Amino acid sequence: MYGEDLVEVGGEEWRVWNPHRSKLAAAILGGLDPMPIAEGSTVLYLGASTGTTVSHVSDIVGPRGRVFAVEHASRVARELLDRVAAHRPNVTPVLQDARSPREYFSVYGKADVVYSDIAQPDQTGIALANCRAHLRAEGWLMLVIKARSIDVAREPAAVIAGEVARIEGGFDVVQSMGLEPYDRDHAFVLARARAGRISGGP
Repeated sequence: MYGEDLVEVGGEEWRVWNPHRSKLAAAILGGLDPMPIAEGSTVLYLGASTGTTVSHVSDIVGPRGRVFAVEHASRVARELLDRVAAHRPNVTPVLQDARSPREYFSVYGKADVVYSDIAQPDQTGIALANCRAHLRAEGWLMLVIKARSIDVAREPAAVIAGEVARIEGGFDVVQSMGLEPYDRDHAFVLARARAGRISGGP
């Protein structure tokens, strides 16, 4: 999908998943546990960009799963459409601003996982708003915290701690990890919603 190497094992073709190009791959290498995205999952993916990680999530959920890929920037959205969504029936592109989750008219049903990888000062609030709109009861949030996008002046560790605290109002935080050496000043948070308790958004 993006020039990655292909490896044949036992007559099956496998794709190399580059952690330098995918924060989810970096988190898996960092010991992500559990991995809530599975065969048959419905995933709301915020910040789909050109679809590099979306394509791997599409592989994981398989034909019984669904990936709703939200991207607002028109240039990268065209690549998402041409490179990924046009070839993968389980990927539905959502060309909308993640700050307006109630306007995703092409999203149907509740998501098992909200995966958020967006560079906005209120990225955590945006993710939580999407959870309130589209996440099923006791579903999962997988959040990439980009500390420098939130506050370039504060220490990244303090920024990350503050964002994790926002999540804890309505989620049980299962895991929080840095993404070094692949991404500096980034953290990956895995959290499970408490039924009826999603809060902390804008």
